[in-house]
Amino acid sequence: MKHFVFLAALAATTLSIQGCSSLEANDKHWSYSVAAPEHYRVWVEHLEFEKSGERHWRMPVGGVECCWKGDNGPIGPGGSMRPFPNYIGIQWFSFADQKYYQRLISIPEKIKEKMSEPAEYTTSLGSFEGPRDMLVIGLAPGGEIVLWIMNQIGNEVEVARMQANEIGGDPNDYRAATKRYLKENGDYLKQHGVPTSGW
Repeated sequence: MKHFVFLAALAATTLSIQGCSSLEANDKHWSYSVAAPEHYRVWVEHLEFEKSGERHWRMPVGGVECCWKGDNGPIGPGGSMRPFPNYIGIQWFSFADQKYYQRLISIPEKIKEKMSEPAEYTTSLGSFEGPRDMLVIGLAPGGEIVLWIMNQIGNEVEVARMQANEIGGDPNDYRAATKRYLKENGDYLKQHGVPTSGW
């Protein structure tokens, strides 16, 4: 499998302290999620975060296939994200277009500031306000990446949109998984195709 080196190189040049360095005591609890459009499954091979000078860490993701918009999205597998990173590196395989993509994402401070602003959310106990403390990383066919912030499905705000780099790789590495994917989604793809823009 391909080596995932761009964040490692970044870490070496920024003199980051790797591993379990102490975290800021007053840092909020941030989380992340990885989303993909329904019927357009991806396999995330690598997801890495870095807060320069503090911490560089990896998180497992694997398969992502729903959801992108509507009542069930954007949302997907995720976890804790602390401290808040200034770089995210991600690499994935798209089953729909049989390509590998990779991107190093620089997260500006203004996104963290916007996430800290109160936003209304609703539960069975009523309406409340809290920070949009989840960053959603959306991965679409063609290598399109969309970033949203939210604290509840329905109040997501898009904060960035960018294009990943297509990289080399052998789709046969996912031959068995692709066969299962096409068995489940082949009819949908024949009818709707694989849009590579407009997500």
